[in-house]
Amino acid sequence: MSMATRTMLSRFGLVLALLAAYCSASAFAAPLDLTVAQWSARFTREVDHRLQVPPVDQARYVVMLKQALSDANLAAPAQLVLLIDRNPRVQAALLILHTDADAWELIGATAVSTGKVGTYNHFLTPLGVFAHTLDNPDFRAEGTLNENHIRGYGRRGMRVYDFGWQQAQRGWGPGAVSQMRLQMHATDPNILEARLGNVASEGCIRIPATLNVFIDMHGMLDAAYEQALAEGDNLWVLKPGRQLIARPGKYMVIVDSLANVRPAWSPGPS
Repeated sequence: MSMATRTMLSRFGLVLALLAAYCSASAFAAPLDLTVAQWSARFTREVDHRLQVPPVDQARYVVMLKQALSDANLAAPAQLVLLIDRNPRVQAALLILHTDADAWELIGATAVSTGKVGTYNHFLTPLGVFAHTLDNPDFRAEGTLNENHIRGYGRRGMRVYDFGWQQAQRGWGPGAVSQMRLQMHATDPNILEARLGNVASEGCIRIPATLNVFIDMHGMLDAAYEQALAEGDNLWVLKPGRQLIARPGKYMVIVDSLANVRPAWSPGPS
């Protein structure tokens, strides 16, 4: 065997070893045995654009969440659920953990941006329960600038959560219903993230980059992905070094609280 051949085989073996290590790190990420209070403390340390939702409003959102799951004929799972309030005076995301003891506990909340009507090709973000599955695989942002000189999906490596094609009301013309691609993703860190808390997107849910990383690295919505890993699939989109929540979920629930004034706990961008 020539020296060149041995060198090529050695490099090929190194690539395979690195790939195996990457897949192994993703596949064998161990869940963290943390209480809701400990997860809430991590959220406070790791996520910005936070909102302090009062207990009375937390209770109202739990009622809305349970009603949305019931309307979708879904049993309330003992797992993490992401709740979005698309109301233009609220614009909030809430991470709510349904525990084995049938308690619904808020881990944390942040400002977001949903669909802004009145502009062509902008949709009113649809209401309902949307499952996060491998039927519509996630991908990661390239971090490149678009024609408007912004990074629409945020900086390179941000995870784009894909919920597939959904029926939504157009935000232009007579408001007919048609299909839009429903995604949840980070946004431009220099221009658009500061505007979170106001309606601004074409229908998707824009979230803070720190929330994107928090949900990603703790597998908050990765129940279906974890099941696929357990069955032997290799999923490149999952990063090594994840520290998983013990009860990952797979549902994003979008509601409208019908608020007619902006609550003090969700003041909007400064």
